[in-house]
Amino acid sequence: MNPIIAAAAGGFSETLRDTADTFGWKWELFLSQVISFCIVVVLLRQFAYKPILAVLEDRRRKIEEGQLNAEKIRKELAEAEKRYQEIVAKANADAQRMIDEARESSAHLAERKQQEAIAAAEQIVAKAKEAAAFEHERQMQNLKRELGRLVIDTTAKVTGKVLTPEDEKRLQEEAARQVAG
Repeated sequence: MNPIIAAAAGGFSETLRDTADTFGWKWELFLSQVISFCIVVVLLRQFAYKPILAVLEDRRRKIEEGQLNAEKIRKELAEAEKRYQEIVAKANADAQRMIDEARESSAHLAERKQQEAIAAAEQIVAKAKEAAAFEHERQMQNLKRELGRLVIDTTAKVTGKVLTPEDEKRLQEEAARQVAG
């Protein structure tokens, strides 16, 4: 070994020993403190550090699950909102279709009822005309008969003679022809 290095090492060792004596350093005591420190480190690692790390890991995992669940819930909420919008749009379309159908049905029904009312009115008018024609004919028959009777009575009074049934018939027929013509 190099003499300079050996002298330096010897001097260093001397200085180190002087410093250790000044501060009261003993290697046996130091060694026991290092062993105690290692035991405390092992105990802390086993009973404090590992449980704390386990709690921290569990908490990190729960936070991560919570974030995943929150993201999942956001997606489900967006899907539910989309389904809601689709359902509302479909309901609005169905309602509009039903309204249109009701309007169309109402228009058809109104038109049909109007046509039925016109047909009923035409039937009433036709029956009224028929009834009026029948009544007119009946009145004409009554008028002819009454006129014939009046003509017979008047002729009998004017002539002063009693008319035979053939004379009455002839006079009634003439009176009926004149009324009809």
